Amino acid sequence: MGEISIKINIADRVYPLRVETEEEEVIRYAAKLINEKIKELQDNYAVRDKQDLLSMCVLQYATGMIKAEKNAQSQDSGIENAVHELDDMLTSFFSK
Repeated sequence: MGEISIKINIADRVYPLRVETEEEEVIRYAAKLINEKIKELQDNYAVRDKQDLLSMCVLQYATGMIKAEKNAQSQDSGIENAVHELDDMLTSFFSK
């Protein structure tokens, strides 16, 4: 579809971006989540410095992403083991 120019506001700073049309909604939603997390951190902690709030926000999102990746790898491994077991059973059954 092509690129479009948008402006994203994160932590009271505006960032002009050129993004693919189909990515615009995801990028705007991500910026919204970041701003909501910053507001939540600001309300719950005595931190006012935007850099500190952004750092805390990034740390939380990165931690969540790492946990999700480990969970996905674990599920993939479980599926792989189940497929191998099924293959072994089928091989044993058909070799009789």
